[in-house]
Amino acid sequence: MKLATLKDGSRDGRLVVGERTGAQRGAPSSVTTLQQALDACPQAVDELSSISDRLNRGDLSGEPLNFAELRAPLPRAYEWIDGSAYLIHVRLVRKSRGSEPPPTLETDPLVYQGGSGVLLGPRDPIRLGDESWGLDFEGELCVVLNDTPEATSAADAPSHIRLLMMCNDVSLRGLIPAELAKGFGFFQSKPATAFAPFAVTPDELGDAWRDGRVHLPLSVQWNDEDVGEANAGPEMHFSFYDLIAHVTRTRALTAGTILGSGTVSNEDRSRGISCLAERRMIEIIDDGEAQTRFLRVGDRIRMEVKDSSGNSVFGSIEQEVVPR
Repeated sequence: MKLATLKDGSRDGRLVVGERTGAQRGAPSSVTTLQQALDACPQAVDELSSISDRLNRGDLSGEPLNFAELRAPLPRAYEWIDGSAYLIHVRLVRKSRGSEPPPTLETDPLVYQGGSGVLLGPRDPIRLGDESWGLDFEGELCVVLNDTPEATSAADAPSHIRLLMMCNDVSLRGLIPAELAKGFGFFQSKPATAFAPFAVTPDELGDAWRDGRVHLPLSVQWNDEDVGEANAGPEMHFSFYDLIAHVTRTRALTAGTILGSGTVSNEDRSRGISCLAERRMIEIIDDGEAQTRFLRVGDRIRMEVKDSSGNSVFGSIEQEVVPR
C-alpha cells in the first residue's frame, strides 16, 4: 500500500491512497490525514488496504497524480529522529571536519533529534540564506513507527514499523563544526528535511525488505548528472530494528515518529555518493584538497529508489535550491 498527502490548504493535507505504479491516486478514505490513520490502527488499515487493492486491480477509477501537489506524507511529525547507521559515512564525514569517530562506533548507534514541525514535500524548493553555509543533500531511508514502548527490543521492533519512506536530510556543513564545538548538538545546521511522495507498507518491497534493512539502491542525480547508486542494504551496520532498540532504551515513542537511517553509503567508490561531504573527503584523501563545491542557488537534486522490476518505490524527490 502506498499513501500520500495532497496539498489542500489545511495544515496537515489530505490523505490519499496511491496506485502501485504511483501514477494514480484512489478515492480518499474516511481517514483524512496520515497521522489519523496511524492513530486509528488497525481499523484504518483495513479501509485503506481495501482502497489500495481495488485501485491496483482496476476495480476503482484513479485520478492522475501530480507530484507538485503533494506534501510530505507526514507534513509534521511528533518526532524526527535520525541515525547514522552507515559507518563509512560516519568515518568520512568525521575526517572532513577533523574529528575522530567515537570508540563505540560499531556498538552504539549515533542519533540526533531533528526538527519535525515543518517537513518538506517532494517538489518543495530548498531555501538557502547564504552559500557559505555549505548546503549539502543527504539521501536516506526512514521508517514510521506506531506506539512503541520504552525498552523495545530489536526482536520486538518489527511489529512497530508501519511504513517506510525516503528523505533528503538537508545539512549545512559550514555551520556544523561550530555548533558541535558547543557540545550541545545540531540545530541551525539542520534545516527542514524533504520526503518522497509515498509512505509505503513494508510488503510493497517484497524480499527487498529483510533484516530491518532496505536492500535496494538509492539513486542520486545532481544537475541531471548521476552521482550515486549506493545500495541501502548490505552496509547498514545498525538495522532499523537495532535503531529502534537504541532510541527506546529510556523513552517510549508515539505513533507517527519518523526514524531515519542516516546517509546511505558504500565502501565501493564505484557506487558513488549520497552526499557531497563524502565526495569532498575522498578528494582530500586522494588529492590533498576538495574540488567539489557545495550546492548553490539554481542547483537541482533528484533522488529515487527503484525495485528489481524498475518500479519507483517511494516516488522521486526533485528539489531546486532557491534564494531564501
